[in-house]
Amino acid sequence: MKVAYAPEELEPAERAAAIGTFDGVHRGHQAAIRSAIDAGLRSTVVTFDPHPRRVLGYDVELITTLERRIELIEEIGPDELLVLEFTAELSRQEPEDFVGDILEPLGARVVVAAETFRFGKGRQGDVRLLRRLGLEVRPVALVEGVSSSGVRELLHAGDVVGAAGLLGRPPEVEGVVVAGDQRGGTLGFPTANIAVEPGLLVPGNGIYAGSALGHRVAASIGVNPHYGGSERRIEAFLLDFEGDLYGQNLRLELWQRLRDERAFASEDELVSQIGRDVEAAKAAVRPY
Repeated sequence: MKVAYAPEELEPAERAAAIGTFDGVHRGHQAAIRSAIDAGLRSTVVTFDPHPRRVLGYDVELITTLERRIELIEEIGPDELLVLEFTAELSRQEPEDFVGDILEPLGARVVVAAETFRFGKGRQGDVRLLRRLGLEVRPVALVEGVSSSGVRELLHAGDVVGAAGLLGRPPEVEGVVVAGDQRGGTLGFPTANIAVEPGLLVPGNGIYAGSALGHRVAASIGVNPHYGGSERRIEAFLLDFEGDLYGQNLRLELWQRLRDERAFASEDELVSQIGRDVEAAKAAVRPY
């Protein structure tokens, strides 16, 4: 898949374009991209970075980084991906100008979009305008109950199994491994402390089972109340792993929420509970 950042970076061709932010690349996004592929023209996904809501002054936690979004889109199999910088100027562009400045130079003949699709200044552009301007619009049915906001809501609640059902894969936490308090090693369960990019969504506090680097994982998300912590952290114990991960990027799949985080009466009780968490992580089943 070729990745471009301006229409002129792509060679002339007639294209079928799927347009959207595609944060999370959930099952609805996947259906739209596959519809563009099935159109029989050069299939091109058009996405935006940064997230339009952020440029417009709204807070939004991203489900995936741009790099991960690109990887997930590539896995679906379109020919090309056009990443457009979303700016305040672009948000004020008349819908007709967006078509003339972006879609026409792109060679778009078919646009894949839901009937609720809106674009341009004040969200005035819609599929009727696209048709009026001579583009073929192929409607893609919304996947019932699937949305990026729905994924965010489930992840905040710690429902990683429910989120996996919307995403079509387990949700992920990704970041650079940094130094922690080194307590895990002294307890017999050395952990990798993951620092995520600002603005990325981190699921609700709790103990989770999952995987990373091909190893089962027992992970803690929260403030470590047993030690009176206040800073929210992500700590992952990779079962049967030996090696130094400091400074490396680590992607953690979350398969199941095992329990709430809590303080314990003693360190021995904490260690016993971690042992049970590890056994639960061994038995966990990938949800999708």
